[in-house]
Amino acid sequence: MIRLFVALALPEDVRRRMEGLQGGLPGARWQSAEQMHLTLRFIGEVDGAAFREIVDALADIEAEAFSLTLEGVGHFPPRGRVRILWAGVVPNPALTHLRERTEAAITGLGFEPDGRNYAPHVTLARLASRVPAHRLQDFVSYHGMFNSGPFPVRSFELFSSHLGAGGAHYAVEASYPLTSAN
Repeated sequence: MIRLFVALALPEDVRRRMEGLQGGLPGARWQSAEQMHLTLRFIGEVDGAAFREIVDALADIEAEAFSLTLEGVGHFPPRGRVRILWAGVVPNPALTHLRERTEAAITGLGFEPDGRNYAPHVTLARLASRVPAHRLQDFVSYHGMFNSGPFPVRSFELFSSHLGAGGAHYAVEASYPLTSAN
């Protein structure tokens, strides 16, 4: 069995800038630069046959390359005990299109639809314990103006996830180029 998700890999300079946001919150488990990505679709555990079907189905996705900008920070859930700190994404129709095509490819193989509303983000940290509300508000206020600037998205990737020391380790299993706009 292999645990899979579809995501956008981020340029190294963008990941390093997001690492600069990290700190100042007790109990936060910060993501390393290598763990940062923008998930399009979590798939979960699959066997070898399903893995090959997913690889092939994703290869059939046609979408154009685009530019993307990360902007602002926030947390999930918006109320109650916060579990995730994230960097947000400027709304982008090309990203929405790619997400929809990815969802259609995965559900077309018989996987259950992702029932959640898609909220594109890059996870900065996971919070295992309750963080004082004023510390969380300070973090969001201080980093609220974060902006990566636009960066090109020329492909999307199928990642595997392996749990180990220091959290999850991700590996690119397949990469799918996006077409150039004419």
